[in-house]
This record gives sequence, structure tokens and C-alpha cells, in this order.
Amino acid sequence: MKPQVFRSKTAWVLGWVWMVFAGFNAVDLVVNGTIPSALIAGAVLAVLTAAVFVGCLRPCVRSREDGILVRNPLRNVFVPWKAVDGVHVSHAIIIESGDDSVRCWTPQASARERAKAVRRGAPSVPARSGRYPSTQPQVSKAEQAAALAMAGRTHADWVAQQLTETAEKKSRAEGEKAPLTTTWSPSALVILAAALILVIAALILG
Repeated sequence: MKPQVFRSKTAWVLGWVWMVFAGFNAVDLVVNGTIPSALIAGAVLAVLTAAVFVGCLRPCVRSREDGILVRNPLRNVFVPWKAVDGVHVSHAIIIESGDDSVRCWTPQASARERAKAVRRGAPSVPARSGRYPSTQPQVSKAEQAAALAMAGRTHADWVAQQLTETAEKKSRAEGEKAPLTTTWSPSALVILAAALILVIAALILG
């Protein structure tokens, strides 16, 4: 099984745009900045960059051969396929495992996205006959059925379906059922600690 990664593409792109912007500004502060103003600006830049990293770039849902790895801002949660009891979507994707549940940071189904999906799946108005027929192309029955099936479905709904189908297939394999595990993310903690150190240095030297 080829690993799949599900995340918000918008957050991913905006996150990397910020990283490029922050990189240029960091170089400029090192080359042209003076203490303490450069240190204060660097601390602010570091805090914002840390927030973008943990909130936009790090979070994802990774479908692996042995289970689902949920990367939330500060923690990693691994759910073996046999431990997946259900996957559903409210505002976020929720993976149920026994008495525990995991709320995925991304992808999410916002009210605006769901309303857009409903409009996208609405049946097309048939072309009018008569003296002034509509120029709107006719939609086949198969296309109408596909549109109705997708009505109201967001990216998060599609991801939940993919995870559910894979879990159903993998649960038939032999082996013991292992519980989910939750760990802190070393990368998130390191970048937050670095930002905190810069803030403390700016307060002391500023």
C-alpha cells in the first residue's frame, strides 16, 4: 500500500509562502539589523513562524501500511487499522477507537465549504423548450446521479471515506488489535522552544 497524505492544500501553500517571506526577513535582520531592534523583530518573526509551522505545515493525516498517523499541531496519534472502529466528520474528521477518539486538525469541513459542495451537487435546471430555448448543455442521467451522490460532500468527507474503506480491508488481516498511541511532536516542541528563547532574549536585552 502506497502511503497517502491528506491535508489542507490552502494551508500548506500559505504556510510555505510565509516560510519564504520569513526566511528573507531573517537574512535581512542578520545582515542589516542592529541590537536590540533586530532581536525584537526576530522574536516576533520567530513566534509567527512557529505558529505557522505547527498550525499549517505540520498537521496532516497519513495513511500508512500499518495504520493511520494523525499529526496535529503538537501531538502525533497513531491508530492501527484494527483499532479503527469508525471514522466520521463533523467540523473535523474524528477517528473512533474503543473508548478513545482522535480529532484531526486537518482537513476540516467548514460551513462555507459544505454549502459550496451542496450547490455544486444540486441538479441542473433542464433546458427550456419553446421560442427561446436555453443554451445550457443537457446533463445525462449518469451525470445527474453522480452529482446527487456528491451533493454536500467535502474534501474531509472524501478523506473519511478513504480511511473507512481501507480500515475495513485491513481489519480482515490476521493479528492482534493494538491500541492507539499518542506522543508529543519533537519538531513542534523544538521550534516552539526556539521561539520562546528568542522572546526571552528580546525581553532581557530590549
